[in-house]
Amino acid sequence: QVQLVESGGGLVQAGGSLRLSCAASGGTFSSNSMGWFRQAPGKEREFVAAIIRSGSWTNYVDSVKGRFTISRDNAKNTVYLQMNSLKPEDTAVYYCAAGAYGTRPERYTYWGQGTQVTVSS
Repeated sequence: QVQLVESGGGLVQAGGSLRLSCAASGGTFSSNSMGWFRQAPGKEREFVAAIIRSGSWTNYVDSVKGRFTISRDNAKNTVYLQMNSLKPEDTAVYYCAAGAYGTRPERYTYWGQGTQVTVSS
């Protein structure tokens, strides 16, 4: 059983940056691929980024390519999402997830509670 706790969300102006962290406990972090998803009010949960177990391969939704970077530190059992050049449309609750690599939520077994990111214009 893996527990995930996100942190780093907040309110930022458009063009600003935030770094989300997701700390894992209770399992073998390095055996899981990790993903970040987001959900805006009234919308379905959306894939944002994913990283495989070794950290050597990543994938992003087109809308964040070149602005967001996913990374992981297996020694610290933590995955990060560096978000630069933020836009108001990035406003959402951001969730980290652990499981099999992929872009669909059902690929992931464990989920954090989410952290709110609000980008003001």
